[in-house]
Amino acid sequence: MEFKDQKPIYLQIADHICNMILLGEYREDERLPSVREFAAEVEVNVNTVTRTFEYLQQNEVAVSRRGLGIYVMPGARERVYAMRRAEFFNVQLPEVFALMDTLGISMKEVATQYDASRHTT
Repeated sequence: MEFKDQKPIYLQIADHICNMILLGEYREDERLPSVREFAAEVEVNVNTVTRTFEYLQQNEVAVSRRGLGIYVMPGARERVYAMRRAEFFNVQLPEVFALMDTLGISMKEVATQYDASRHTT
């Protein structure tokens, strides 16, 4: 995994796990790799992965089952989807709107580009 400087590593790992949940790579009630396994896989400190798993548990995406490991919670996919939408509308979109204002880009131009990109894929 390649990490970017703009966001804490534990959140980037959480994003990766959430992507895998959205893509169906990790399913509800499925066990996630152990902290040590995951740390070795993404080449980070065990404490970083521990923090990632704590974050996922706080956001009700994962649950710890004593003696068994960390599991994807039922309904996690819907929660991840809702979290991502909220982040898009509350964080990313206002940044895009601010940049559009700075560059003088209209919604009509964006819609045209969006439509054109959908027809080429």
